Amino acid sequence: MQYHSTDKPKQQTISHASDNYDSSINDDVYGIAKTVAIIGYITLLGWLVAIVLHDKHKSDFATFHLRQSLGLIITGALLALVPLIGWLLNVAVFLTWLYAIYHAVQGQKVKVPVLGDCYQEHLDFIK
Repeated sequence: MQYHSTDKPKQQTISHASDNYDSSINDDVYGIAKTVAIIGYITLLGWLVAIVLHDKHKSDFATFHLRQSLGLIITGALLALVPLIGWLLNVAVFLTWLYAIYHAVQGQKVKVPVLGDCYQEHLDFIK
């Protein structure tokens, strides 16, 4: 005699490492906001173009990255005025710039190490 179960088979749940990642940030950041953020990191001229674009298309994401990029530009320019030590520290600013632009491309709001909070606080005229 055979018994047939009326229970539905349990589906196996598979957990992925990416399940812990909050993708809502990336879903909200697209189009012109991401473009403005990325352009803002490309030299002072790029920052000026980005601020003009940002004026027409306001976004918290773009505002965040415009503050970070202007802070890096100012920091790099000031360090360039200090011979040797400032020039060496500009290597760290360059690596931080790469870190920041990577997160802008990924659609994430991540402050740059050490001075990120300072940039957000003191460059608050960018709205």
